[in-house]
Amino acid sequence: MTVSHPMTPGPLIILSGPSGGGKSTVVRRLLAEGGLPLRLSVSATTRPRREGERDGVDYYFWTRERFAEQVAAGAFLEWAEYAGNLYGTLRSEVDGHRARGVGVVLVIDVRGAEQVRRQCPDNVSIFLCAPSWEVYEQRLRQRHTESEESIARRLATARAELPRQREYDHVVVNDELGAAVARLRGLIAPYFTT
Repeated sequence: MTVSHPMTPGPLIILSGPSGGGKSTVVRRLLAEGGLPLRLSVSATTRPRREGERDGVDYYFWTRERFAEQVAAGAFLEWAEYAGNLYGTLRSEVDGHRARGVGVVLVIDVRGAEQVRRQCPDNVSIFLCAPSWEVYEQRLRQRHTESEESIARRLATARAELPRQREYDHVVVNDELGAAVARLRGLIAPYFTT
């Protein structure tokens, strides 16, 4: 008789931090390096698509109406309004992958992280921050995708988010990309060992 053992769920990794901290860049590099059964959850958003972004790859770009319909249907693990736009994590981007042993990274704001921690206590939460306040502003301006009003909103939000880093299991300072990616990998990798 063969006894089957249930697969250990893949870890749920919450990655938060202010705009300009480098979350997307660090995660892209981590995934490109490979070596871990890991995927990035694609969030839904109502914000306009930036040049080069692809629907279903970078985000699911939805209307506010569609987003509201999916909130009412219970399709989201978490959702929040950030800088005037709605963002959310679809359950379909998380549950099935974790059940197959694949780790799922959620790049979400502090309010979304709070919602996920309540629903999924088996998470690993990491706060990624820039080495200084000046770096946040510099990185936002270098994007050339934000209006002055949008930059001001994002910086105000960053000021409110930075003190909340103590709510996370780990804090990683993105002072140098390769080092930040290595620190992130070092925090995540042990959750895949049996």
